[in-house]
Amino acid sequence: MVTRMIHEFSGTTEFSGNTLKKVTLLDTTLRDGAQSPGIWFSPKEQSHILRALLRVGISEVEGGIPAASPYHQREFQRLVEQFPDMKIIAWNRLRKDDAEASLRTGCRYVHLSAPTSDLMREAKLGWSREQLLQKTYDLLQWCGDKNVTVYLGAEDASRTEESFLIDYFCQVAEWGARRVRYADTVGCEHPLSVWQRLGRLCLQVPIPVEYHGHNDLGLATANTLAAVSAGCGAVSVTVNGLGERAGNAPLAEVAVALKLCCGVEIGIDMSRLPFLSRLVARLSHRPIPPDRPLVGSLVFTHESGIHIDGLLKDPRLYTFVSPHMVGRKHRFVAGRNSGIAALRTLTQQKGYSFSDAELEKILDLLKNPSVFPHLRGCPNRFQEILHHVQSRT
Repeated sequence: MVTRMIHEFSGTTEFSGNTLKKVTLLDTTLRDGAQSPGIWFSPKEQSHILRALLRVGISEVEGGIPAASPYHQREFQRLVEQFPDMKIIAWNRLRKDDAEASLRTGCRYVHLSAPTSDLMREAKLGWSREQLLQKTYDLLQWCGDKNVTVYLGAEDASRTEESFLIDYFCQVAEWGARRVRYADTVGCEHPLSVWQRLGRLCLQVPIPVEYHGHNDLGLATANTLAAVSAGCGAVSVTVNGLGERAGNAPLAEVAVALKLCCGVEIGIDMSRLPFLSRLVARLSHRPIPPDRPLVGSLVFTHESGIHIDGLLKDPRLYTFVSPHMVGRKHRFVAGRNSGIAALRTLTQQKGYSFSDAELEKILDLLKNPSVFPHLRGCPNRFQEILHHVQSRT
């Protein structure tokens, strides 16, 4: 569906969409999510998060950066020992001492991050392309001798010259990398650009490609769907979209959208997503906005009379995602946007039996701003109005 919509929007494309039937969701809450300012998950909290991820169906995670400090290293080792059946990946810079720190934890999966754009490579490290290639080759050979699985990530891939990036990925595949990551490090791309660039890249790179998006322009989820439609076999997500700056692609949004919009198999228990979201919100001290897609407290709550009337007739009229899919229910509330049909349902649910004339009176009082103004926007206002009308019958 996403491929079809983008094709219709762009008019012409240089390749055909290549959505895979199954896509891996790689959760990086404990790495990229934990890099968000002020977030610090204790070892016990990290374990709670991994257990919750496992229950949802996520079995591949970035567990942190062992090279960051001896404390990080000990915490990472604890996770590796505690979750032997989970693929816990250690994130590293393109440095041997980083990789050595990761391997000391007993980790068997390492991610090497290479700055591929001219800006990143030159301004940050002063490397030429030739130096980048040599350092990549040397470290991949060293890791290969240690018998570990290596994933290679292109930092700032979205601002890397496409022809060089394709050549680089093809080269690291020959040198032993098992998967490559296309990172939109600063969140500067839009879905059509992602779809076109990754479509060409996925057709030429002989190993799986992972997409890692950031949400600086609010496009992380859309870009992730575009990447999957282009042929990516893995995507990075975080719980509640935690991450650097504006964050990453939220796990819940990506999981449900892949299922409903792309028809992709991801093996996720959607009904457990709200619990996971609440858990991480509590541990990160980042409250969930009430209107956050799928997991917010109000996203399946309805006040509009037109919408409630439609939902009572057929939930599909005003809902694309069934709340039951994510372990939720529709909830109706009364307010200034209510209608008679909604009021009749709500009052009956509360055990009242009002006549049509009384319901009209209740509706008028609900919409009158001078009635119980101190309770405006509060659920108790509706109850007070019901008591008021009932006491006068």
